[in-house]
Amino acid sequence: MPSEAALPSAATSVKSRGETTGRRMWRATYQQFEFKLGLFFLILLVGAALIYPELTNESPTRMHIMQRFWPPAFLPGGHWNHLLGTDQLGRDLFIRSLIGLQNALLISVSAVIIMFVVGAIIGLIAGYYGGIVDTILMRITDAQLAVPVIILAITILTVHRPTPESVTLVLALSGWPAYARVTRSVTLAERQREYVRGAKILGATPLRIIVQMISPNVLPPIAFVAVLDIARMMIFEAILGFIGIGVQPPTPTFGNIIADGRQYLINAWWISTMPGAFLFTTLLGINLVGSSIERARNKVLEGRI
Repeated sequence: MPSEAALPSAATSVKSRGETTGRRMWRATYQQFEFKLGLFFLILLVGAALIYPELTNESPTRMHIMQRFWPPAFLPGGHWNHLLGTDQLGRDLFIRSLIGLQNALLISVSAVIIMFVVGAIIGLIAGYYGGIVDTILMRITDAQLAVPVIILAITILTVHRPTPESVTLVLALSGWPAYARVTRSVTLAERQREYVRGAKILGATPLRIIVQMISPNVLPPIAFVAVLDIARMMIFEAILGFIGIGVQPPTPTFGNIIADGRQYLINAWWISTMPGAFLFTTLLGINLVGSSIERARNKVLEGRI
C-alpha cells in the first residue's frame, strides 16, 4: 500500500500523463526565461511598429532641413520630439525605424509562409509518390538550391523594379527547396508506417492520406524551423536594401536607412546605429522564442516532461 507522502507525487504524475502534448510543450516553453525575454522584445517592438505610426503626425519621409543631424534625445543636444535623432535630411529616425520594422516583418513573414507552403507541398508529393515524380521534383529542387540568393536577387531585381512584392518573391524562391527536402525525407519514413499501409488497404485516397494522416506528423516540426527562418529572411531583406536592390526609397527599410548613414558614421553615427539596434533586438527576440520552443519540443519528445 503506497504511503500518503507518495500520493501527491503519484497524482501529479497521472495529471502530467493526462496532459496533451501541446499543453506540455507550451508549459515547458513558458517556463523558460529566454522565451519570456524574447516575447517581451517582440511584443514591445512589434506593438510599437503597429501602433505608434498611427498615433503620431510625424511622417517617415517628412524633411526638416533645419533639424538635420540632431542626436538622439538621450545625448547632449538631443530633443525629445526626435527620440532617436534625425538623419541627413532631418527625417525622424524613430518613425523611420518603426516603418522599416513593419516592412521587414511584412516581407519576411510573407516569404516564410510562401516557402513553407510551396516546400511542404512539393516535399509531401515527392516523398509519398516516389519514383519518377520524386526524381523530377528533387532535380528541380537541387537546381534551385544551386543558385545563391544574392545572384538570384540581382538577376530578378535588376530587371524588375524592386518592390515589396518582388523582394518577397525573391526570398521565397531562395528558401522553399530546404523545406521541400526536409519534408520529403520525413514523408519517405512516414509512408512506410503501419497506419499508412492500413489506410491504403481500406481504400483511402492518396490525397486523404497525405492531408489527413501524413502532414499532421510532418509539418509541425518544420513549422518551428519556419519561426527561426523569419529572422534569416529579415537579414536577407536588410542586405538587399543595403546594397541597393531592395525596396527603394523613399520607402524606409532597415537596409536603405543603414546605407544612407554609412558615410556619416564619424559625425552622426546614430543614423546607421539606431535602425541596426532595432533590427538586432528583433532578431534576438525571434531567435530566443524559436529556440525556446525547439528545446521544449525536444524535451517532450524525449519524455523528460
